[in-house]
Amino acid sequence: MTNTNDLWEQLGDIDHDDTPHVLTKLFTIYEEKLQLNPDDKAVIDFFKHLSQTLTQVNECNLNRR
Repeated sequence: MTNTNDLWEQLGDIDHDDTPHVLTKLFTIYEEKLQLNPDDKAVIDFFKHLSQTLTQVNECNLNRR
């Protein structure tokens, strides 16, 4: 596994247009894992954190308007 510092750097270097592709790929990977094992705590946590993050970002966007 690549260390988190390297991953942060790679995220910072990603082209803005590629961001949705990365998010979509992560989502589909974890969605498949959830279908194979609906009780996988790590996968459940991924979707919980994703949901929380989307809510926070949406709230911040609403506050900026």
